Amino acid sequence: MKSPHKIIKRPLITEKSTLLKDQDNRYCFEVACDANKIEIKSAIEALFNVKVLKVHTLWMKGKKKRLGRFQGRTPDWKKAVATLRKGDAIEFLEGV
Repeated sequence: MKSPHKIIKRPLITEKSTLLKDQDNRYCFEVACDANKIEIKSAIEALFNVKVLKVHTLWMKGKKKRLGRFQGRTPDWKKAVATLRKGDAIEFLEGV
């Protein structure tokens, strides 16, 4: 099994993720592309000492980018939205 630090790449702090955190106690993360829901759940529980109820995953398609006459794409990446138990919170994301 992979290390939790290799599964969870970074938290996503956007307007939508902040709204989800405040209303539904959901947190968004960028995760490894080959990670499944069970691995993501155990990694979040191990890193932050919280109880995860559900994990939703989705693929974010890379955007087309252009630099002069050269055209390319940013890479695709995987996003996970974790629903935590009522009363649990991830401390370093509070107050954002």
